[in-house]
Amino acid sequence: MPKSLIILGSTGSIGQQTLEVVRRYPRDFNVIGLATGKNWQLLKKQVREFKPKFIATKFQDKFNHEKVKVLALEKIAKEKCDLVVSAISGVAGLQPTLIALKAGRDVALANKESLVLAGKMVMQTAKKSGSKIYPVDSEHSGLYQLLEKVDPKKIRRVILTASGGALRDLSLKKLAKVTPQKVLAHPTWQMGAKVTVDSATLVNKAFEVTEAHHLFDLPFEKIDILIHPQSIVHALIE
Repeated sequence: MPKSLIILGSTGSIGQQTLEVVRRYPRDFNVIGLATGKNWQLLKKQVREFKPKFIATKFQDKFNHEKVKVLALEKIAKEKCDLVVSAISGVAGLQPTLIALKAGRDVALANKESLVLAGKMVMQTAKKSGSKIYPVDSEHSGLYQLLEKVDPKKIRRVILTASGGALRDLSLKKLAKVTPQKVLAHPTWQMGAKVTVDSATLVNKAFEVTEAHHLFDLPFEKIDILIHPQSIVHALIE
């Protein structure tokens, strides 16, 4: 049987990549729910392609003639499914993530703010309900796979790599004159604007250290960062 998916943030970068996986493996996945904020035009195209049972959007009136049930974001997050993909960016992703976990849904977590803001609460909620959290970020996905094969007691440290972002080779003098276009021109990845800016300032990597701390119950002193411009390796264990 195909796995049923609810994708929160379906029109964002991670949401669209998730749907691309569904396109490649249509027999393995069934999209039953989609949620977005403002981009109702793209959502409408996704609804017509994937035919979900439910959607959540601020623009309910735009879907009057679609064969789909419009729910509030809080309600769609706890609908019965095999996996909720939590890909709403920013603080807005925290509440639906907690609602999905509390309802006993397994969550593929791409909303890093959930762990940065309330990591302890998120992990406790998952533990209490028996839900599983699958990290979507490449670094944490890499660690997740590595840690399945390693005795935690033998870990000296884990290493998350960083590309360095668009500003890694600029001098302090040049940084003062940098433009938004330069900041958003990531040398390796095409991502959403917010995470691209956070990558250029390395704030994103600070977030990822906090994520790893909560996801894998690791003390901060065992989590290191390494600048790796080639972006071939995403995570290491020593």
